[in-house]
Amino acid sequence: QVQLVESGGGLVQAGGSLRLSCAASGRTFSSVAMGWFRQAPGKEREFVAAISGSGGSTYYADSVKGRFTISRDNAKNTLYLQMNSLKPGDTAVYYCKADYGLDSYWGQGTQVTVAS
Repeated sequence: QVQLVESGGGLVQAGGSLRLSCAASGRTFSSVAMGWFRQAPGKEREFVAAISGSGGSTYYADSVKGRFTISRDNAKNTLYLQMNSLKPGDTAVYYCKADYGLDSYWGQGTQVTVAS
């Protein structure tokens, strides 16, 4: 079983920054692809960013490219999402996800609210 715990969300003004963290435990972390997703009220959950197990490859949704940076510290079993130049449209609950082959695990989410 894998446990994922997000933190770092909060209320920020437009143009501000936040860094989200996702602490993982329960299974090997370093070989697992990880990702961030978000869900705004009344909308479906959407992909934000992903990173390979080694951290050598990253992928971003067009809506966040150039503003968000995904990274990981395998020694600390932690995934990060640095979010800069935040917009009101970034307001959502942010979730981290771990993909272990056929098994996927989600965290409980952390709320990000961007005020205009």
